[in-house]
Amino acid sequence: MTASDKRDILVTSALPYANGSIHIGHMVEYIQTDIWTRFQRLRGHKVTWVWADDAHGTPIMMSAKNNNTTPETLIAEMKQEHEKDFVDFQLSFDNFHTTHSDENKQCVETIYNRLYKGGHIAVRTIEQLFDPEASMFLPDRFVTGTCPKCKTEDQYGDACESCGTTYDATELLNPKSVVSGAIPVTKNSEQYFFKIENFDAMLRDWTSGEHIQPEMRNKIQEWFEGGLKDWDISRNEPYWGFEIPNAPGKYFYVWMDAPIGYMASHLNLLNGDTDALEKYWGKDSTAELVHFIGIDIARFHTLCWPAMLEGAGFRKPTAVHCHGFLMVDGAKMSKSRGTFIKARTYLDHLQPDYLRYYYAAKLNHKVENLDLNLEDFVARVNSDLVGKIVNIASRCAGFIYKNFDATLAEKLPDNTLFQESKDAAPSIANAFEGREYSRAIREIIEQADKANQFIADKEPWALIKKQDQQQEVQEICTLGINLFKNLVIYLKPVVPDIAKQTEAFLNHNEFKWSDLETPLLNHKINKFKPMITRLESKSIDAIVEASKEDLKASNVAAGPVASQVAGQAAGQATGPLADDPISDEITFDDFAKVDLRVATIIAADHVDGADKLLQLTLDLGGEQRNVFAGIKSAYDPAKLIGRQTVMVANLAPRKMRFGMSEGMVLAAGPGGSDLFVLTPDDGAQAGMRVK
Repeated sequence: MTASDKRDILVTSALPYANGSIHIGHMVEYIQTDIWTRFQRLRGHKVTWVWADDAHGTPIMMSAKNNNTTPETLIAEMKQEHEKDFVDFQLSFDNFHTTHSDENKQCVETIYNRLYKGGHIAVRTIEQLFDPEASMFLPDRFVTGTCPKCKTEDQYGDACESCGTTYDATELLNPKSVVSGAIPVTKNSEQYFFKIENFDAMLRDWTSGEHIQPEMRNKIQEWFEGGLKDWDISRNEPYWGFEIPNAPGKYFYVWMDAPIGYMASHLNLLNGDTDALEKYWGKDSTAELVHFIGIDIARFHTLCWPAMLEGAGFRKPTAVHCHGFLMVDGAKMSKSRGTFIKARTYLDHLQPDYLRYYYAAKLNHKVENLDLNLEDFVARVNSDLVGKIVNIASRCAGFIYKNFDATLAEKLPDNTLFQESKDAAPSIANAFEGREYSRAIREIIEQADKANQFIADKEPWALIKKQDQQQEVQEICTLGINLFKNLVIYLKPVVPDIAKQTEAFLNHNEFKWSDLETPLLNHKINKFKPMITRLESKSIDAIVEASKEDLKASNVAAGPVASQVAGQAAGQATGPLADDPISDEITFDDFAKVDLRVATIIAADHVDGADKLLQLTLDLGGEQRNVFAGIKSAYDPAKLIGRQTVMVANLAPRKMRFGMSEGMVLAAGPGGSDLFVLTPDDGAQAGMRVK
């Protein structure tokens, strides 16, 4: 990449409100932003990601009062909590600030004063909703009622979550105060307005460009057809925010200073250097400014925000990327109604790469809702990340480490597959660039399938037993590990923890996109360590249980995930003795739930400290399982390698003193040396059907 090709990109995400915890609905956007940001850096571009807590507004003032604390203390504690969640989710942001800051006050007043001097601020008296019991004017979110357009009940005073219409709180039907429950009255009040209609022509032209998604361009056209109305940017005291210059008792509406918080966070990162800030935000800036937001705040970011920037003499965004809402098992999450799974609840049970991968597998460039189906989540992670990606390294690394002094071969057995792997780069890059993450994942998994099929066809576990084919095994496994390397480079923006572990495993510097081009040959690797474990249903159940009340409120299923979820197979093989009593009868439907599969035993070892167990590594053709089988009295482990057996693949995982057992091999007999592992041929002779 030449210096002229290197892009300078400033990225932002929507500001989380400093009045509650981060939930996994928030994480859709933040993970989407992080993947795009990491991808750009992986390609060699300069990226700066800044954002902040949205720390103003009446709700924060009221929460602080109800909790016998100050707004300053409340937002400081929440910022610390938010930032910890983001760090633990592996988000690669450069600065996370707060809108309640000196930098934001400076930026807000600069923009307001320029708008005022430019004739873009109007002052006039209007009617507003007033709570007669609480003796206060009501902010939009402190009024609920029926949407004036679609007639959906229980909507807030600024926008309808059902049809997306925005309106003034006075337009709500059957309004009610959230503060006291009283029916609000209207009272006259002098307010300050941003004359957004002054920018009608500019906005029509700007929003017609490719930097706005087609779905949003259509929605924005509807807003234009309704006419651009002056935007009320002031609120009466008492209000938690910045006071408007030369307007005692009037405060900037939270949505006036919130987007300016992007600029303020950047200024904070630049240590107050306004000249450096101008290089990004000035009219002549050659840098890119890219916003990631949710559809619920699209109007502010596609109309109000660019108009404010234009009126104040700053540049407009290069792109505004919108996404839909998160659904959990088909039901919408809503923080305002308390129906969310906290980010911290998730992190208490699972590592972030699981959710990051699943979101990536579902996200595209369209403004669509994303459904987190809990069973599909488990199956997808286990099938793709564990069974198809990491499995490649686990199948090949042991042979290299144990048999070839941990050194990769000097050449590949065939360059075709590696060439295909690196030739996929332009298409995958294009998908990441265009935020078509689901397409990128599909193409990556296609490459993983080819790699796994190659290893399965070559059967290095069988070849290793032949003295004259040792070099072939080394070359086969060298190719497998290089295909794994490329897959992880492609996935590095999505699963940074796995990428970091892979860099250490391969004795490699931090991966760059250009590393896709060259295979690692005659290169020392380290001993392979498990990078990710199979998702267990009990972990999902624990998350669901911890959030049960929240899930009930949003009609999300709170019951445990079924134990037969794909990819949950695990257990210990024991084999009943002949004199065991017959268990209670089961129905045919019960038996039909048993998932019997043919597996190849690719490794077998004695278990230190165990009298009856052997540790088996079973290959199911695309994934490996670790199983502890109570057959030591009947079998020499060396003679089991290469044999096929029948295993029960859908038992729940069982943690034993010696490790995790992930399946059960079928065995029967009176015991001792008369204990027989069932093979596929044995099963056929017994009239048994094996799937």
